[in-house]
Amino acid sequence: MKLYFIRHGKTQWNLEKRYQGANGDSPLLPQSYEDIKQLASFIKSVSFDVLYTSPLKRTIVTSEELIKALHQLDIPIFEDERLKEFDLGELEGKTFEECTKHYPNQIKAFRENPANYDPSAFGGETFQSVMARGDQFIKDLLAEYGDTNANILVISHGAALNTIIKSQLHVPLADMRKDGGLANTSLSILENKPNSSDFDCLMSNNTSYLTKKPEKSDTV
Repeated sequence: MKLYFIRHGKTQWNLEKRYQGANGDSPLLPQSYEDIKQLASFIKSVSFDVLYTSPLKRTIVTSEELIKALHQLDIPIFEDERLKEFDLGELEGKTFEECTKHYPNQIKAFRENPANYDPSAFGGETFQSVMARGDQFIKDLLAEYGDTNANILVISHGAALNTIIKSQLHVPLADMRKDGGLANTSLSILENKPNSSDFDCLMSNNTSYLTKKPEKSDTV
């Protein structure tokens, strides 16, 4: 089983450097539709069995556009709450600058040292919570597809996907942000080892297929 993890296309709030989280949302930028087509060209030789997406609009639109660009319209799409972005509580909709001003230590921990992250002051979700729901999602996939050659698309969000992927690779919590985040429309691939629930990482945060050079606001 191979899992093709894709972060949604860049949105208006990504451009404005605002936190979107599990409840906030904003539309994809016009450029993102072209980016999704370029991603589709990169993986067009793969026949996909199923697609799982976060139920937020930015991931659903990314999923629908990707399926169309792949010309694989028969791929079933399932929405899964466990693929939502971190719930960031009061931070959602606010700019990075504003949030850093009010919660400097927690924003630094969120981006650099998750082991020290405590979002209780603004009603946010912990890394442990995202890891738990992500782990259960992966366990369900393993139970259904683990002994097959299935190719599965998983469309989600930058911080949540990074956490889920690193957790499956047994990266310690403190080190989960060591390599930075995931870019918009990036591709990461995990393959489960034979007769095991462990994974090998075949690709991480790849954006080589995008003609547009990534910007700082592309990565979370």
